[in-house]
Amino acid sequence: MKAAQERTEMIPGHIGVPDPASPSCRAVADILSRIGDKWTVLIVVTLGAGPRRFNEIKRLLNGISQRMLTLTLRGLERDGLVTRTVTPSIPPRVDYELTDLGRDLLGPVGALGAWARRHEGCIAAARKRFDEAGGKR
Repeated sequence: MKAAQERTEMIPGHIGVPDPASPSCRAVADILSRIGDKWTVLIVVTLGAGPRRFNEIKRLLNGISQRMLTLTLRGLERDGLVTRTVTPSIPPRVDYELTDLGRDLLGPVGALGAWARRHEGCIAAARKRFDEAGGKR
């Protein structure tokens, strides 16, 4: 006898999944693409402690290139998650800070990070079993 999960046929209309071609679905996919990005998550968490300067963020996120940091911050600013404040000085001081919307994202991002930390060992063990089996199904 098959397990319940194997007998269950998933019909998208029955579980409230919108048509993938719909404008709403594309918009949500675009947003999830932004906030699900590795660097976005790390920048949002870093800025959760308060405003930071560009080089401070770069130093805290060891491994991010200057270009990737610039592109990610620009995207976050465009999406309304981060504000960029330029203070006229020599050299100019540029600070980045989460907006209210960005601070609201800290909850889900924090929950996802906590889940990853709690299950790190389980995931590592599953990967090891899979790799030792030659990646066969």
